Amino acid sequence: MNVASHPDRMIRATAAQGTHPGYMPGFGNDFETEALPGALPQGMNSPQRCNYGLYAEQLSGSAFTQPRPERTWCYRIRPSVRHVGRFSRIELPYWKSAPAIHDDIISLGQYRWDPLPLTEEKLTWLTGMRTMTTAGDVNTQVGMASHIYLVTESMVDEYFYSADSELLIVPQQGRLRFATELGVIDLEPTEIAIIPRGLVYRVEVLEGPCRGFVCENYGQKFELPNRGPIGANCLANPRDFRTPVAAFEDREAKSRLVVKWCGSFHATEIDHSPLDVVAWHGNYAPCKYDLKAYCPVGAILFDHPDPSIFTVLTAPSGLPGTANIDFVLFRERWMVAENTFRPPWYHKNIMSELMGNIYGQYDAKPTGFVPGGMSLHNMMLPHGPDRQAFEKASYSELAPEKLDNTMSFMFETRFPQHLTPFAATEAPLQQDYVDCWAGLEKKFDGTPGLK
Repeated sequence: MNVASHPDRMIRATAAQGTHPGYMPGFGNDFETEALPGALPQGMNSPQRCNYGLYAEQLSGSAFTQPRPERTWCYRIRPSVRHVGRFSRIELPYWKSAPAIHDDIISLGQYRWDPLPLTEEKLTWLTGMRTMTTAGDVNTQVGMASHIYLVTESMVDEYFYSADSELLIVPQQGRLRFATELGVIDLEPTEIAIIPRGLVYRVEVLEGPCRGFVCENYGQKFELPNRGPIGANCLANPRDFRTPVAAFEDREAKSRLVVKWCGSFHATEIDHSPLDVVAWHGNYAPCKYDLKAYCPVGAILFDHPDPSIFTVLTAPSGLPGTANIDFVLFRERWMVAENTFRPPWYHKNIMSELMGNIYGQYDAKPTGFVPGGMSLHNMMLPHGPDRQAFEKASYSELAPEKLDNTMSFMFETRFPQHLTPFAATEAPLQQDYVDCWAGLEKKFDGTPGLK
């Protein structure tokens, strides 16, 4: 057990009756919450004088003229301009941003990694981030990066925000607390969290060591996918997302704020906590979601639908129907299709697929793809079941079968994903992964009919 190195200092609002303690239900809602009574103005955003001597400030996550602007009004002890001073450049050598193309690294291939070993080394959210792949261009706000985090220590009087991206966080081991400007999120395996671009936060270890995955989204923010003929229900339902109630610190202490901007890291020294939002309202806020609430849909007679039916969240690109990023979940489900090869089929895809295993066994790879591990199948590279999975799926009796004790996910993007030097040379790469298809035999004999 590794408890945060300082007690919970944040003064929190009381959740409304019927909600989860400390959280409000919904996705993309216009929320309102206050940690002190009367701190939130009613009927207007910017009164001449705010209660409690607070400052009114808007946090914008989109252009003002977007059809439904993403913005939150904050009522805070100090305006954000008091939370920054002169910046100095710092190095976080393992956190990389696109474009990061290395001529001596071959990203063309099918790759798989064992879990990064847990460590006793003192690593915070910032120093423990390890970038595996990058795609697109952080400067033009397209594409993504995938990371693995190893965290053993809480951030103490240190805060962070990314001007480059929103972060989708997928824990695999340990429990973390994200103390943000807009409230507190506690996060554990089988849950995910979204931290918006520009939001200040501190990460504390509740139970460690901690390991997990991060998708850094440079582009448009994540949203729920259009369901089309699926209709109004199933998949990820908005009511199952949780946004924290207001919480704030009024604390004088020498602190450091780190900002990620255009792929570089900068630090500024301040003399107080920047987590000082006493009340807020708006639709631009962090949230969490329990993946066990995801309701999968699938074939109930024959054939295998595209894995896009398992999309939890999508970040749109400028091309309709083609995502900057899709976050796809493969969890427990029933397999009932008749006369059908049930695992994912062999394919080449315009999208690049990075997968991670949260727990259990993935049906297309019964060995080698272990919890905490990840794989990369880049754009237009063939992949699919190994021989063991193919033989079992081809010749098993097709009774209804519960695919149990399994939870893996995919970060899928329209852009090719380039390996970082860490992924190519330091991470535990399975050198023999590509050999898992070597045993696939030629079965063709020219005779009509099934064999």
